Amino acid sequence: MALKIKAKEKKLKFSKDGPEVYRYVMVPDLYSTLDSEKVIKEAAIRSGVSEGVMQACWKGAGEVIKAWATEGHSVALPGLGNMRFGLSAKAVADVNDVKTSLIRTRRIIFTPTVALKEELANTAIQITCYDRNGEVVKRVTSADPGTVEEPQGDDNGQNTENSENNQQNSQNEQNQATGFALTINKSGTGSASVTHNGNAVTSGATLNEDDEVEISITPAEGKVPTASVNGSSIELTEDGGVYTGSFAMPGQASTLSIDSGTAAGDGGDGLTND
Repeated sequence: MALKIKAKEKKLKFSKDGPEVYRYVMVPDLYSTLDSEKVIKEAAIRSGVSEGVMQACWKGAGEVIKAWATEGHSVALPGLGNMRFGLSAKAVADVNDVKTSLIRTRRIIFTPTVALKEELANTAIQITCYDRNGEVVKRVTSADPGTVEEPQGDDNGQNTENSENNQQNSQNEQNQATGFALTINKSGTGSASVTHNGNAVTSGATLNEDDEVEISITPAEGKVPTASVNGSSIELTEDGGVYTGSFAMPGQASTLSIDSGTAAGDGGDGLTND
């Protein structure tokens, strides 16, 4: 048994004004989706019970999972792991600004069992490479260490955008060719940092769609900074002289522009990636 991957040579553009280049992009080579009837039939055969009994058990378990997960429980999926809900929300400095409209998305988070992760880690990977004309040019059987990404969220089951810098390797996510390039343009003499899940983001980094990008700006004295992505302004909140804001990475190569404010007679670039 092996996981099949396609590496297709595609034309990509990593910045708005940059050249288009060819890169091999890897994507899973998935089979068709198994419908519930097929799953129930196979489970009935392996467990030795009738399909009718398995159907009733399957439906009952589904109702329990749905009811308890929406009440805030982390629900066990026997033999697989557990499931809980999470969310993606904007952070605000003032408690009076807290409202449900700050929630961008609701999420379903699945945490696999150790056994399932070990099974995935030990499964071989076969890569078939296709050039820009669709011709097969190489086949690879991977011998990677089989690292399995940890699920998003903290140990308490909470999952807001400020508590998601956990054990996952977000730096690897930034380098995935399947994502979108973020160009960072900076003006002004103030300082600014751009991060994703607590890791620094530099100009040209590759992010996935909807990745939360956080901005922190300390402007030049007496100046009010501004930030925008693809020309759309980003709301900044001031606290103790530091302005913070965030945005979800668009599903395209994007440009983040930061003006940290220029004091009279000053110039230069105050961008930092701390």
